[in-house]
Amino acid sequence: MSLFKARDWWAAVLGEGEEFDQGCLCVGDVDNSGSGHDKIVVGSYMGMLRVFSPHPAKPGEPSPAHSQLLEVQLRDPVIQVEVGKFVSCSDLLHLAVLHPRKLSVYSVSGTAGNVEHGVQYQLKRVYEHNLQRTACNMTYGTFGGVTDHHSLCIQSMDGMLMFFEQESYSFGRFLPGFLLPGPLCYCSRTDTFLTVSSARQVESYKYETLAVATDAETRQDAEQHSKAAGKRLTADWTLVLGEQALDLSVPSFSPSSSSIFVCGERNLYCLKDNGHIRFMKKLEYNPSCFLPYSSVSEGTTNTLVGNHNNMLLVYQDVTLKWAAQLSCSPVAVRLANFPDLKGVVVTLSNEGHLQCSYMGTDPSFFSTPKVDAREQDYSQIDSEMKSLQRVIRQATRTQADILPVAETDEDLTVTATVSTNMDSTSQALIPDIDGLPVPSVTVKIKVKSRCALQGPKLTVCVQPPLAVTQDQLVLEPLGVGSTTVVAFSAFLNGQYPPADLTGDVAVSYSSPTGIPRVAQCKFSLPLRLVCCPSAPSKNAKYKITVDTNKPPVNLSEVFPDFLEKSEDKEGNALAFHFLSGPRVTVLASKTSQRYRIQSESFEDIWLVAKELVQRFDRHFAKQGVKDFRNSFAGPIPLAEYFETVDHHFELRVSAEKYQDLLSERAVQFRAIQRRLLTRFKDKTPAPLQNLDTLMEGTYRQVIALADAAEENRACLNQAFVSLRSATHLLILLVSLWQGLNTEQNAILEATLLPLLQDTPQLGWEESVDAAVSHLLRTCLSRSPKDQALSLSTSQLSMPKDTVRLKKHITLLCDRLGKGGRLSLASEANVPMPVMMPGGCEPIVEAVADLEEPPLQQESAAKFIKKKQPSKKVKTKTDKESKDKKGSSEGAVKETVEETAEEPVKEVKKEKKESSKEKKKESTKEPKDPGKESKKESSKESKEKKESSKESGKESNKESSKETSKESLKEPGKEKVSRKSSVKVKEKKKEPDAAAGEG
Repeated sequence: MSLFKARDWWAAVLGEGEEFDQGCLCVGDVDNSGSGHDKIVVGSYMGMLRVFSPHPAKPGEPSPAHSQLLEVQLRDPVIQVEVGKFVSCSDLLHLAVLHPRKLSVYSVSGTAGNVEHGVQYQLKRVYEHNLQRTACNMTYGTFGGVTDHHSLCIQSMDGMLMFFEQESYSFGRFLPGFLLPGPLCYCSRTDTFLTVSSARQVESYKYETLAVATDAETRQDAEQHSKAAGKRLTADWTLVLGEQALDLSVPSFSPSSSSIFVCGERNLYCLKDNGHIRFMKKLEYNPSCFLPYSSVSEGTTNTLVGNHNNMLLVYQDVTLKWAAQLSCSPVAVRLANFPDLKGVVVTLSNEGHLQCSYMGTDPSFFSTPKVDAREQDYSQIDSEMKSLQRVIRQATRTQADILPVAETDEDLTVTATVSTNMDSTSQALIPDIDGLPVPSVTVKIKVKSRCALQGPKLTVCVQPPLAVTQDQLVLEPLGVGSTTVVAFSAFLNGQYPPADLTGDVAVSYSSPTGIPRVAQCKFSLPLRLVCCPSAPSKNAKYKITVDTNKPPVNLSEVFPDFLEKSEDKEGNALAFHFLSGPRVTVLASKTSQRYRIQSESFEDIWLVAKELVQRFDRHFAKQGVKDFRNSFAGPIPLAEYFETVDHHFELRVSAEKYQDLLSERAVQFRAIQRRLLTRFKDKTPAPLQNLDTLMEGTYRQVIALADAAEENRACLNQAFVSLRSATHLLILLVSLWQGLNTEQNAILEATLLPLLQDTPQLGWEESVDAAVSHLLRTCLSRSPKDQALSLSTSQLSMPKDTVRLKKHITLLCDRLGKGGRLSLASEANVPMPVMMPGGCEPIVEAVADLEEPPLQQESAAKFIKKKQPSKKVKTKTDKESKDKKGSSEGAVKETVEETAEEPVKEVKKEKKESSKEKKKESTKEPKDPGKESKKESSKESKEKKESSKESGKESNKESSKETSKESLKEPGKEKVSRKSSVKVKEKKKEPDAAAGEG
């Protein structure tokens, strides 16, 4: 049994078809037995009044019939029952029963019997009050400070409070601004009455204020008296709740505590006596009843809250302490003390389920037997500890998953089978494309169930422009071990070839325990579905060569289904004619182990190249060859690939332009409509001033732009499919070029193909640029010190052009060609990067840097010197900026010059200084004469720069190593001046400092 379930102590079902509410339950020693034990009094809307004295059923008692003391059928429905001192001449407890038009006070007494039936209980009416108004609810207490007896206050449906002092009627008052009755409660500490009005606010009225207010028989009289003379009834204080209240309660277990509890529809409030909020608890459910009671902690109050989810929750102020599951939703809850158990929770549902329960666990009387003490064998403990440590080390080394392994036997298994032959009657929606018939192929899905399943749903997904005859269907209910086979046809439904011939099948269902699950499988469509055999062509624009390590094979053996129109009997040439138009030819070399794939369209090579590689693997695997390998010698055709990228990006830019133009024309169209509508509504007719002609012209423009945008969208979809095909081909070539394994190939595919579809919010270019940049910053960085430790959180947006993207893709291929490894695990093992004084760019895009990978010590000085030109003062002349740019191209490889900045004010002074610097630095660095002589003439500077590169290459490499070591040892010398102007004296010192660093 669950720990969080209420323990049944006693329960009973009251009648059949009766209804109960929150006022129909009360507990107390109604028969004045003097034992201090409570009885349960229950009244129903059917007029039944019952009194119970519960006790747990013994093994010989099948039903709780002996617990019922009294059951009386009254004439009128029972709205509320209360136990108190309601008789003036007696200190005993009596029972007050509220009917819609009557208040009755009864005494419950028991007479000892002389036979085995026991005590007989009787219900005697002491007095009753006939009410002039229909009652809603009532409350009782020591009104006015009278401590010996209890008075009653009844709230009518029209907002009148009627006060009764035992047998006599005192007075009645109408509540101001009344609309609908709310809960009513009396606070004895402040002698006030509390209610929640229809204005959704708590209102407090003092008994003294109610007593001295003007008396009235009707509400109209009360309003007239309040306007004319007499005391006007006003609330002592109000508090806006903003929601209707379910119940009010003022705990009386401690005279010192001053709290008013209000249970709203969504919140639980605790108020002070002056109306200020002590605390508030937001409830995540709809409460049905509540009851505050005393807490064992000083200064806190516990609250029982029942909800419509059959839950009983215990709060200590705002903290949830316990939750128990009940058998039904309670509408009333009370606490009672019985002979065998104290603090029993009594709950009553609206259907009459009366339950006495307690929370927690049953006490256990089991005591463990004593065990004979024996000495510990420390050698055995030591050996057991070592074995456990060995197991822990082995589990840590293998990084075994501590979670339980999922069951291998699934409730549902899905398998797909593609027919080897095309359909005899094609199911394609397009019968032919350019005179070529469009075939279709049948795919059969087999669904096998291991248990009973109701209505699983099957979904089929293929990449456009492929389509299927039915992509969604609901299967029949499956029994245990039953199998269902579903067949559909796949075909080409567009004027261009697809980028992928694979499809996905997903079956969604609910397990027998109600858990939603999905079973998936994949299938591959044949290449014959999108192309047919054709005569090979010798010349083509795009060519790719695939190398193998085995002798050439006959292509007719590898492609037996494409031999219909092949004229080559030796099997050295094979052509594929796509239904959309382009042709792809495969040529096998007779002497070498190479195969050439050529076509007039770059992206259309992808499907044939993929099929060729896969069929080669299967062909040699059947022959038992284990060391077969495909390869690609390079170079990677990036220029051809970038043409596809640029075409796709141009269509995206066009789509944005069409969107902007459509928005402008739509705004113009609406403005013309508003003006025309204003003219038509005007009572005095006015000329239209050609507004109708302007609206018609604008309408034509909107339609034309919408058609153009739709056509551009179709072209964009086709371009994206072409881009995916070209990207797949690029990934295949890189994989064959570098021999990537499955994991590295998956990383590269996720990097270059992050999207299955373009959207206006997120496109392919920005997604790929972010992914490639991340790889270049992490696993493909130039050195471990350059690896980034954090991801870029900048928002992706459409770039202005594709220059940056193409640079990054080129750099990615270059890094892979120089031995870079794709790995995601390296990110966790990245050492802390060394912070450079001048800062460093995370991605170095200079082409000259890719020629020689520098040493780790050289990288520091190299980064410093590269970053410094970006910090130069902007006040230099255009001539100086051009000269610096020309000299930086020759200085990237050697990285030994420009260690200090040279800001100049006047051109004449610079010419004088340059002649001196030539003489000083010619003996140390052969590159500096070329750097200074470029200011005289552009032709002479180029010749001297080239000669200086050839003559001083070796010496510059050695000097760069020395300067890098010194810069690492003495970083203080690398500081750069950023002042906009420097004096002539400081300028003369700069060559000396540069020479010292060199």
